[in-house]
Amino acid sequence: MLEGLPATEFTGHETMSQKAKVLAIVKDGARAEMAVAGEEAVLVLDTTSFYAESGGQTWDTGTLTWTQGLAEVVSVRKTADGKFLHQIKVEEGRLDVETTVDAAVDSTRRQANMRAHSATHLLQKALRTVLGNHVEQAGSLVEPDRLRFDFTHFSAVTPEELQKVEYLVNEEILRDDPVDIREMPIDEAKKLGAMALFGEKYGDMVRVVKMGDFSIEQCGGTHVPKTARGGLLKILSEASGAAGVRRVEAVVGQGVIAMLQERDALIAHAAAAIK
Repeated sequence: MLEGLPATEFTGHETMSQKAKVLAIVKDGARAEMAVAGEEAVLVLDTTSFYAESGGQTWDTGTLTWTQGLAEVVSVRKTADGKFLHQIKVEEGRLDVETTVDAAVDSTRRQANMRAHSATHLLQKALRTVLGNHVEQAGSLVEPDRLRFDFTHFSAVTPEELQKVEYLVNEEILRDDPVDIREMPIDEAKKLGAMALFGEKYGDMVRVVKMGDFSIEQCGGTHVPKTARGGLLKILSEASGAAGVRRVEAVVGQGVIAMLQERDALIAHAAAAIK
């Protein structure tokens, strides 16, 4: 259905807003020439700053605007051949193929995803430091100020080990190290010890994310510019994810503040109940 269209150029590492041309509109599983107010559709743009769900990181949301028109971007996915599929709802006006739109990512959500993704890298390194180098990523989910990390390990992680992991992550956050991101040949990345993400396929050139002297990984996701921008991390739980796999869930940034406020409210309610 989308044959013949070029891959979408992704510019989201450099900018969160830009102009883009609508190359295709899909409604109810078929190509269409336009979408009007009240309709939902999938768009392919020639270029986009919207991050598509990948590497465990959830998608960006935001808006598209054009002369007398507005659409909400509710999710973004990517095809195997590199086309970004923007799921939209047209709020105002009529959107036609070949229209040039102003595409703007929701920066609040993106920054929250960046905090959680950078914290995931720090968490993996801390787990390897405390538990051993046999620890490898077995899956992850990065959402706004919240993360889930699956890793290989042979037994439950003790409360003392979890405290050490949490301490190491927050120590690195408070160190405020720069997050250095650069592209390099994959062989060079391997020589530097850059770990690969679970389930990801890599070409000859890879993007390497290095956080001070603490963490270095191959990653195409979005990240904070310095570790302190992530805010503190708090581990919520640790449990079995599958045979030989453990799962840690944690919050960062505003997620930590929300958790503390929720706990304070619970304590206050309990205290009032027992006078």
